Amino acid sequence: MSVTDITETVQYLTFKLADEVFALDVAKVREILEITAITKVPQTPAFMRGVINLRGSVVPVIDMRLKFGMSPIEQTVNTCIIVVEISMDGDTTVLGALADSVQEVVEMEPDSIEPAPHIGTRLNTEFIKGMGKVDGRFVMILDIDRVFSSDELADLGNA
Repeated sequence: MSVTDITETVQYLTFKLADEVFALDVAKVREILEITAITKVPQTPAFMRGVINLRGSVVPVIDMRLKFGMSPIEQTVNTCIIVVEISMDGDTTVLGALADSVQEVVEMEPDSIEPAPHIGTRLNTEFIKGMGKVDGRFVMILDIDRVFSSDELADLGNA
């Protein structure tokens, strides 16, 4: 999905990683959890922190900072897990995205969203739907279905 596919006002959940603000379509967000005990799973990628028990279901937790190549930080009282539904190849997968903090839910009009920057061919930006403006700052709108490759999701499913 590209920014041209955004034709109506959409609500986004904004969250922070370091000093950057990201946004997810609220339709993809199931719930937001306080940080809880995460069970480490051996031989998984570094960005996979482990799994949590969510009402009897095993949910993989991804450290979004590590996934995006940022340095890890210590957890704070604001650290939270955003439980999202990912769609890929017709299947729905539930996973937790570890974020530094959740900000707010904002509405963005289609005309306030710019296309994602094209930064050469070596950098993959297809997981960015667009750049929205909120309070004079740019917010990266993620296409959460494209943040993870099908191979990565298969690895998570096998964990």
